[in-house]
Amino acid sequence: MNVAPLRRGWTKGQVLLAFLVLTAAIACGLAIYSSATSLIGLFREASTVLFLPLLLSLILTFLLEPPVSQFEKIFSRSCSIFVVYLLGLGVGTVLALWLVPQWNEFFANVGSDFPRYTETLTGHLKRLLEALHTRLPIIENYDLPNRFRDWAQQLLATILTSTPRSALKIGGLLILVPLFTFFFLRDGRKIRRAAVSLSPNRHYEMVHDISYLVSQQLSQFIRGRVLEALIVGLVVAIGLSFTDLRYAPVLGLFAGITNLIPYIGPIIGMVPGLLIAFVDFGASGQFWWIVIVYVLIAQVVIDNFILIPILISRVSNLHPLWVFFAIIVGGKLYGVIGMIIGVPIASIIKITLLEIRTYRRTFRLPETAIEGERLL
Repeated sequence: MNVAPLRRGWTKGQVLLAFLVLTAAIACGLAIYSSATSLIGLFREASTVLFLPLLLSLILTFLLEPPVSQFEKIFSRSCSIFVVYLLGLGVGTVLALWLVPQWNEFFANVGSDFPRYTETLTGHLKRLLEALHTRLPIIENYDLPNRFRDWAQQLLATILTSTPRSALKIGGLLILVPLFTFFFLRDGRKIRRAAVSLSPNRHYEMVHDISYLVSQQLSQFIRGRVLEALIVGLVVAIGLSFTDLRYAPVLGLFAGITNLIPYIGPIIGMVPGLLIAFVDFGASGQFWWIVIVYVLIAQVVIDNFILIPILISRVSNLHPLWVFFAIIVGGKLYGVIGMIIGVPIASIIKITLLEIRTYRRTFRLPETAIEGERLL
């Protein structure tokens, strides 16, 4: 009778070898994980730093493409870009010579004017609350005047401390944005062709059409929005210049920039001018003229009745609910910049989905069509 031999346990050498292999595997896994985490963090940091320069460069590329194309009929592509740069530098120098004194005056006086505006508004708020205390006694527990004063002081401190950092960021943008814009203008067509050529042959026409339509949509939308902000800011600055209100050019520039933010941007843009006018003039005729300039002339007549129907509505072609959704999601992801770029990104997604559906219906393969009929 044969007896099966008993299985022996692992020898010391095998245990040691298994321990070394397991230790090496764990060490390699930890090293790979650490390296991957470092690479992901490095990539995230680089993308965060380069996001704003690339975004501004793309916007400038769409804005400068028409004049560059016109000069290209006379000069080469690179020379045309340099000519447009020189013209833009001249216009920017003139605007800077006009705005820098106003900006210097604003920052020189903001330290003394801001506390005065805060105290005056706090006094008005106290009188308003005293009138409301008799009707709503619960308001007295919130101490709104002191909270408003603390909030205003924190806002001023934030503005003064963030100004040097903002100046450094602007200096970096002044170097990176023109450089990126130059290469986008010179090689943008080649980059787009190379990207489209990576698509499969059966989808080449669809990808090419999507690329063309997205480019046209972005160019029209960006030019329309920038022109809209420029006109609104100019109208506000001219309207405020007819009063004794100081900082009219700076307030007009602020109103134009904030007008790029859909829905809430115009409200944010008119708040500083209205507060300064209320403190300096009270409820006088000049104050109500400033209200008319901001609300009736700039927003209702110029923006809503003229600029938006002509420049924006035909380009975005989105339902207001989707516009509102895009603004909320963009603001949650990327803040103010996300609120600005949310609408064009939503338009791009809509164009892409519509083109894919159109090509699937028009150029469907016979096998796919037969299977679809069988399913029906």
